[in-house]
Amino acid sequence: MKKSKTMAGLAGMLVLCASVSQAAFAAACATTAAPRTVEYPWMSIERWRQMHADQVVRAEKGGVDVMFLGDSLTEMWPKPLWERNFGALKAANFGIGGDHTGNVLWRLQEPAIAGIRPRLVVLMIGVNNINLCNESADEVFNGILAVVARLRTQYPAARILLNAVLPEGAPDSDERRRILALNQKIRTLGDGKAIFFHDYGARFTGAGGVLSRELQPDLLHFSEKGYGILAEAIRPDIERLLAPALQR
Repeated sequence: MKKSKTMAGLAGMLVLCASVSQAAFAAACATTAAPRTVEYPWMSIERWRQMHADQVVRAEKGGVDVMFLGDSLTEMWPKPLWERNFGALKAANFGIGGDHTGNVLWRLQEPAIAGIRPRLVVLMIGVNNINLCNESADEVFNGILAVVARLRTQYPAARILLNAVLPEGAPDSDERRRILALNQKIRTLGDGKAIFFHDYGARFTGAGGVLSRELQPDLLHFSEKGYGILAEAIRPDIERLLAPALQR
């Protein structure tokens, strides 16, 4: 009996510790600036640090008119497609796979990155707050709000192309429902002056909201054809938002 009580007590402590750890991790995901602390099979902490270091080097070179900022959906642009659509716009890619809003907040603090002077920031972030941190729409929105506030303070002359979180998974999935609720909140941040909200999700959904595996093989990340569709959608908006800035 004593041994059973002891084992039960240990089990309870383990559950409590796990709950505390998950709560702390979730807090870091949303609004707490923090570097990557979780090892994933597809992204080690060491690789994350190296990618951040490489982006610091790029920032130190300057000459960034268009700053793409976000997670894997930003990071994974195919190079030829990127150069063809954005190379002439002096664009630089500051996306890192697996990042949530807290990681982006941390990366923005880096002096070299804080020191660039983009004319436009293309922000796409939030899906990993849902997938990796299991946050609610309200929690993710608070994180995105914190990133946008940071960008407005850090780059006051820049416009922000604020992207909706793009659809993933099945139409009736919990993730899709949270994304829909989240995007309704993100939409309210667009003011038509400094922050411009765009939702390109309809480009990727078919009848009944079903996603194409030809465009998103895992129902999240894009194929090259998917990126081609995104480029066709986003480039005119980037050029339009850059034009007034270039005339100043």
